Amino acid sequence: MDLQDQLKNLFPDHIPDESSEAVSEDDNLWIQDDPIICKYEKRKGKPITILEGYTGSNEDFKTLAKDIKTQLSVGGSFKDDKIIIQGDYRDKIMQILKDKGFKVKRVGG
Repeated sequence: MDLQDQLKNLFPDHIPDESSEAVSEDDNLWIQDDPIICKYEKRKGKPITILEGYTGSNEDFKTLAKDIKTQLSVGGSFKDDKIIIQGDYRDKIMQILKDKGFKVKRVGG
């Protein structure tokens, strides 16, 4: 018995509203023509991955940064139109972005 059936048993008089379907945040991202540049650096001896080159709005880029950080369970930040991820996760980040429909270019190393 799934959740919908359980809810129908608990609230038999309730009529579900069909117009309140949740829209995922991934559908709102603007896909661009130029590739996002994914590069690797070391700052203060620690490895970081930098993503830059997104031409959409800053809010979309912040949403993308949050999604990447959540999927990888790592820290990071969004500064100066760049996403900075702690650690060397270029391959995983590139795969995540390709799955979302972005073009990605690997730079360095």
